[in-house]
Amino acid sequence: MKTILAWLATLAAAATAVVVAQSQQNPDVRLPAVRFGTAQGQLPTSPRQPGSMQPGPFQGGRGGQRFGQLERPESTDLSPGQLPYDGRYAFARLRYDQGVSPDELGGGRFYGRRGRGSLGPPWSHDYPRAERNFMKILSEITTLDPYTGPLGGAIVAIGSPDLFRYPVSYMAEPGFWTQTDEEARNMRAYLLKGGFIIFDDFRGNDWANFEAQMRRILPDVRMVELDLTHPIFHSFFDIATLEFKQYYDRGQPYFIGAYLDNDPNKRLLFIANYNNDVGEYWEWSDTGWTPIDLSNEAYKLGVNYIIYGLTH
Repeated sequence: MKTILAWLATLAAAATAVVVAQSQQNPDVRLPAVRFGTAQGQLPTSPRQPGSMQPGPFQGGRGGQRFGQLERPESTDLSPGQLPYDGRYAFARLRYDQGVSPDELGGGRFYGRRGRGSLGPPWSHDYPRAERNFMKILSEITTLDPYTGPLGGAIVAIGSPDLFRYPVSYMAEPGFWTQTDEEARNMRAYLLKGGFIIFDDFRGNDWANFEAQMRRILPDVRMVELDLTHPIFHSFFDIATLEFKQYYDRGQPYFIGAYLDNDPNKRLLFIANYNNDVGEYWEWSDTGWTPIDLSNEAYKLGVNYIIYGLTH
């Protein structure tokens, strides 16, 4: 009897090991709803302490006079196609329409970027300062010769055939992202033909909408959390740690991706900076309001994303 029990225990342990190994090879991402501030959907209410390393220009909030001086004017042109394509690399910001009530996307996000004043629609968050600053860095430290003019880069509609001119693209606030069936097909073709997308600036319940929209594009997509060993973190700079200081200091950031054919031996189709806002560092890096070391880390991530997307 003892022999049989020992044999059964060994068999059970082996079966458990197989299950664990399989889950590690194909781990589904099931992220928790990240809470921030004093309640879901609210900004922190406690004042910053003198000398605090918490980043972000929260002196008086976004509506404060100092902050508002650097907001883009109401007259900023947010239409696609204003930067003529000439073959050289240009930052491509994806434009989408919000086809449903904002309250149906991510549980109602804080202080409404859905057109409030000069903040513009969610997809335009940080435009054009983020890409304008980022492209200058990319031009200085790599052999790329990107567009570095005042527009920052190109605005590209997600359903447009122009999308295929840009091997790497960027989407802000995918918690508000909606798409038609035709746009989803266009995005699918873009990813499968070699395109790479950087998703940035979303958190909390935004994940539910992001996952739903990705499954409209790739119904069988398996999203995984990337660790420091992934080549994307070593494609140009050797990133030392993923303990990245999230811009609004709301806890742990996640770096999420998905592989072509769900095969980890193939290229990444996208990277999603969840509970993170890398572009915010790019936007404010030249103001003196964010620590230089944190802005530098954000630029390192951005450069690696671009180089990975162009070489894989």
